[in-house]
Amino acid sequence: MNIALIGYGKMGHIIEEIATSRGHQIVSIIDIDNKADMDSDAFRSADVAIEFTRPESAIENIFKCFEVGVPVVVGTTGWLDKLEEVKAEMKKIESDTIAQYKQFEKNAMELGAPPIFGETA
Repeated sequence: MNIALIGYGKMGHIIEEIATSRGHQIVSIIDIDNKADMDSDAFRSADVAIEFTRPESAIENIFKCFEVGVPVVVGTTGWLDKLEEVKAEMKKIESDTIAQYKQFEKNAMELGAPPIFGETA
């Protein structure tokens, strides 16, 4: 799997180590100094972005992933007060990306995660 990392602190390094040890490729690493690279071909080539940053930048990163069509898994905590805003933005997306999010949600719900789109996801 091709993975883009958003945030390259402690968790970003740990995810990189685990992912590469399991045969996955890190195709893009985004940190505070190169956020513009989220528009790069390398970032867009990711099958998924894994976001571990800070609450104040997570929403912007999530929306950017929506914009460029890269599914995102968010590990950042402390931003759930903006969850309704994220849900509203997700529902506006009319692309294959939203189907990928819904499939991810379905799989996550099977593991006990709460639904984002509702029980019909």
